[in-house]
Amino acid sequence: MSASGPIALFLDMQAVERGASSHTLDAYGRDLADFADFLSVRERGVAEAETPDIRAYLAELSDRGLKSTTVARRLSAIRQLYRFLYAEGRRGDDPAAVLEGPKRGRPLPKVLSVEEVGRLIDTAQARAAEPAPPAERLRRLRVVCLVELLYATGLRVSELVALPASAARAREVLVVTGKGGKERLVPLSTPAKAAMAAYLAARTEQGLAGSKWLFPTAAESGHLTRQHAARELKDLAVAAGVAPEALSPHVLRHAFASHLLAHGADLRIVQTLLGHADVSTTQIYTHVLDERLKSMVRDLHPLSGG
Repeated sequence: MSASGPIALFLDMQAVERGASSHTLDAYGRDLADFADFLSVRERGVAEAETPDIRAYLAELSDRGLKSTTVARRLSAIRQLYRFLYAEGRRGDDPAAVLEGPKRGRPLPKVLSVEEVGRLIDTAQARAAEPAPPAERLRRLRVVCLVELLYATGLRVSELVALPASAARAREVLVVTGKGGKERLVPLSTPAKAAMAAYLAARTEQGLAGSKWLFPTAAESGHLTRQHAARELKDLAVAAGVAPEALSPHVLRHAFASHLLAHGADLRIVQTLLGHADVSTTQIYTHVLDERLKSMVRDLHPLSGG
């Protein structure tokens, strides 16, 4: 069997049985062709390769300096190839079954400082206080509401833009529907409640009191889109002197969690507020805190050596 034979059969299966897109097929083809080229140097064919051959290939990928995510993707393609060959009876074993992929380090979330978040909020409020046509004033008050709510609650932007209009009348907590349709209670800060009240009053003045959404727009969904919310924050960042590339709705969610932990909040409470199903997801924020503590000791401790 030629080196291209099993790969061609695998790609045909992906196209016909799995409905793989041309982009996916091209990616599989490139990754598996690279693997086949490596084997040819070792005078091996794809159909005859053994586990040590695949291990050697993965080692070479690391030696090339490829990212762990790229190595993991290549291994995934190889696994699927040999799983297919085994299922089709073209091999009596699966040489990739026992291999583990490279461990992927989780990147630390970007976090704004308390001072930077304060500048964003102050700038949004200052802009909303300036004289402006009613429609523009409503937009500016909406931005105040967006940034106050994101930082005060840690909501996902998808949760925020889909809030019902009744959320603006919440007294102490929001009832949020998160991933998997699960509901959770999120406390509201006084500034967030004030921002919602001011925005709702301006919204009513513009004849939007009848909308079911807190942030109604002409979008197909009927409410503000995630992309539009992100653009509004980028614009605010520029005005506040914060790097726009450093700000997104998710960055404010990160800031909410990290700042709470930095001020002594319990990890399990932050997990509940964020709507994380597993506390291990929330623990990424403790790494951010650890880095800050290390920096503090290094910079401030009298015997740290600077």
